[in-house]
Amino acid sequence: MSKEAMAVSEDAVSGNMIYQPILKNGVFRFDCSAEDRLAAFPSLSFKNSKDRDTPITGHEVPSYTPIFECLMGQQIVKLELPAGTSFYGTGEVSGQLERSGKRVFTWNTDAWGYGPGTTSLYQSHPWVLAVLPNGESLGVLADTTRRCEIDLRNESKIQFIAPSSYPIITFGPFDTPAAVLKCLSDAIGTIFMPPKWSLGYHQCRWSYDSEKRVREIARIFREKSIPCDVLWMDIDYMEGFRCFTFDKERFPDPKSLVRDLHQNGFKAIWMLDPGIKYEEGFSVYDSGSKNDVWIQQADGRPFVGEVWPGPCVFPDYTQAKVRSWWANLVEDFVSNGVDGIWNDMNEPAVFKSVTKTMPESNIHHGDDELGGCQNHSHYHNAYGTLMARSTYEGMKLANANKRPFVLTRAGFIGSQRYAATWTGDNLSNWEHLHMSISMVIQLGLSGQSLAGPDIGGFAGNATPKLFGRWFAVGAMFPFCRGHSESGTIDHEPWSFGEECEEVCRLALKRRYRLMPHIYTLFYLAYTTSIPVATPTFFADPKDPSLRTVENSFLLGPVLVCASTTPDKRIDELNHVLPQGIWLRFDFNDSHPDLPTLYLKGGSIVPLGPSHQHTGEANLSDDLTLLVALDEYGKANGILFEDDGDGYEFTNGGYLLTHYIAELQASVITVRVLKTEGLWERPKRRLHVQILLGEGALLDAWGMDGEVLQILMPAEDEVSKLVSMSEKLYHARLESAKQIPEVEDVSGHKGGQLSRSPIELKSGEWALKVVPWIGGRIISMMHLPSGTQWLHSRVEVDGYEEFSGTEYRSAGCTEQYNVIERDLEHAGEEESLSLEGDIGGGLVLARQISIPKDNPKVFQINSCIIARKVGAGSGGFSRLVCLRVHPMFALLHPTETYISFNSIDGSKHEVWPESGEQFYEGDLLPNGEWMLIDKCLGLALVNRFNVTEVGKCLIHWGTGTVNLELWSENRPVSKESPLRISHEYEVRAIA
Repeated sequence: MSKEAMAVSEDAVSGNMIYQPILKNGVFRFDCSAEDRLAAFPSLSFKNSKDRDTPITGHEVPSYTPIFECLMGQQIVKLELPAGTSFYGTGEVSGQLERSGKRVFTWNTDAWGYGPGTTSLYQSHPWVLAVLPNGESLGVLADTTRRCEIDLRNESKIQFIAPSSYPIITFGPFDTPAAVLKCLSDAIGTIFMPPKWSLGYHQCRWSYDSEKRVREIARIFREKSIPCDVLWMDIDYMEGFRCFTFDKERFPDPKSLVRDLHQNGFKAIWMLDPGIKYEEGFSVYDSGSKNDVWIQQADGRPFVGEVWPGPCVFPDYTQAKVRSWWANLVEDFVSNGVDGIWNDMNEPAVFKSVTKTMPESNIHHGDDELGGCQNHSHYHNAYGTLMARSTYEGMKLANANKRPFVLTRAGFIGSQRYAATWTGDNLSNWEHLHMSISMVIQLGLSGQSLAGPDIGGFAGNATPKLFGRWFAVGAMFPFCRGHSESGTIDHEPWSFGEECEEVCRLALKRRYRLMPHIYTLFYLAYTTSIPVATPTFFADPKDPSLRTVENSFLLGPVLVCASTTPDKRIDELNHVLPQGIWLRFDFNDSHPDLPTLYLKGGSIVPLGPSHQHTGEANLSDDLTLLVALDEYGKANGILFEDDGDGYEFTNGGYLLTHYIAELQASVITVRVLKTEGLWERPKRRLHVQILLGEGALLDAWGMDGEVLQILMPAEDEVSKLVSMSEKLYHARLESAKQIPEVEDVSGHKGGQLSRSPIELKSGEWALKVVPWIGGRIISMMHLPSGTQWLHSRVEVDGYEEFSGTEYRSAGCTEQYNVIERDLEHAGEEESLSLEGDIGGGLVLARQISIPKDNPKVFQINSCIIARKVGAGSGGFSRLVCLRVHPMFALLHPTETYISFNSIDGSKHEVWPESGEQFYEGDLLPNGEWMLIDKCLGLALVNRFNVTEVGKCLIHWGTGTVNLELWSENRPVSKESPLRISHEYEVRAIA
């Protein structure tokens, strides 16, 4: 270690972090001091905690060294990178693909109905992938299970804030982001190798509530020849929601049900939650109590919290004896014919709690290798992973010759070793369709390749076009499952009419054609950590124009380009293609709602038949190779084959074939370059399809394993084939049966959507409101002075509210409904009521009024109301903050300031040079503040109910200022809305 690295004293509260090389070249561990290094908790992210704690011999020094500051029990770590660096990763997050400018909090949360800026979801990955301007990449891991803030809002700077102390691990910089992810997997492990059946299509709904309904769904899939491999059972299969039980009336014979499903080509997956009913006489509860497995309160008694069965206790998976107890329960459960297990509610979610989880003061008696006895705040983020690990181990106990399949909602970085995941309780809207691509990619960039969304959206009702479009792209995700909430309309592939059904059928047939390729990608993810789905910029990390592309992604060398907006067909988009040769292909199934597929030049992709798992006869075992030659006339690719289950592949029981194609003197030669594994090559025909451009193909047949030679046509013949193929492609697009446009704008009952600005004019004020863009007030004219106070155009700025501290959920593109309009001439005060749906069962409501008894003012009463929140949330919404956000114009910027008296009696004058300022606590304005223009001799007075306001924000811009009122930040229920009541008046000043 260098002298400079050791220069920081052990009791330092700030400075450069000290480092040690660990694991392999290019990986460094940073700590605040040598004392902190020794005191660090064991790693729950590393597959082997000792790897993090064991230095290696090396003379390398890190390219970038973090600095730290320890303040009030928090360790703040900052790492500055070159300007132009792009940030990714941060795990399961909503919003944009590139994370630059965002802030995330790692705290596993039941986030039913989350929005694009929700800062905590179901999983925690304190990890950032930084792509430098030259394409080199660096990974940074804050190795702490505690609540951690990842702040990427400052350009090219990473900041972590979490309770002291924790190490920082850096990976790289390496030449490519893929190299960083390979190195990360050496630390945290790769994904488990999934059974091949789990890569097919999964059909789920909360809830297929009887054996009869499950059989009906299975029958319709086969009758309609729609591919499907797996049916799922949600909590309604249980007796009174008690885990490890079956309802005797609705699911009287699960073994028989599963046996019949197996005969029809289906697997069955069943849900298990961590909450065990607190009920003496219930065998699982009695067994757990006997073995002392429950999480305890601070006073030593078992913690009891409300979940689906009512009062529940929760296993303490931080103890090996508890994981073993759970695994034995799972082993017995699997004997009922269970093929896979779904771990839900394992953040852990607790009903009737504002925090939506258990108290942080609860006690876990963790094993020493996990960190020992700690309170819940230490183990909260790891709880879901430890449950998934226990479930995985139980399935292995049940049958060591089969690969377990576990799906978990909650997880921590490293959970991919035990379970797949999905993106939680999303919404049936276009925004969530678009986000689903970025969310799946981010999970892959954080180690979790086996991921996908609830296709079609979980909460709310999809429309036919939304559902078809989502199915079309969702069929290309690594994990492919349709799922919807109880109480919504049916969301099966046939539920939205014949046109939508056909799009779903074509999309799934595409997936099954690509199944040999997808399975090979999972083998590579398991062995080399390369994510199955990667962002488009992986094709050329040096190209900055690709770094924000969000409507396409890569499956190996296959580029999937989708349309995620309702008003654009796929053929109306200009696809952003990386440099090089990219050849379009399809399966003669082109449709405006299906993604466009491209194959990178120089690649060979193996294809299978499209009729798998549809009930059709298996007519052929042919293998198809799709070939795209590069500019040098070469291509290569691989195919991994094994039994599709079990572990024989780890002992050589597989066949990995490397194919190569070469063009020489107008002859294309396709052959096997080399093979690995002990499997014999099946005797099968080989169908080779050479892509010529615009979907044109050159077909040839031979036997797999033999050399196949194909004569390349002359250039003019190739041109004719390409031209003909392009015409056929466009003809198919134009003749395709379109999914009907049924895009209803849903609003509160009795509401209507206004497409015209609404004017309120009374007393001293004239206001203009545009409901169709966030319900914003775009004009706030004070009539006596002729002053327009708002800085606004129709499309941006003005006055609006947000439902979060730093993002727009009800923002300038979302629609509000006019609920009520009272006119002055009708004998009432001039008023207007608006509502905007902000997702997750919440609405942002506003009433604007100009009272007849005081025409000098106008009043705004704003609130976030829970119309409906998911049953799984226990009646509380996600974390929200009502943020009143007006942007005022400064006619005389150098002569304008803000004046107020604080609650503590202190007086304040705030001028533009002060930048951004927060005021809270005793410094909060005491119910009034003024924007004063000295040249005009006027003050805009804003009075508010101080009991409803938690913070005030002043933000000066170029010729503008925001005077914001913020409520407290908390979940809401129907009984506990957030409100801010305030009013404006113009007053003359001396």
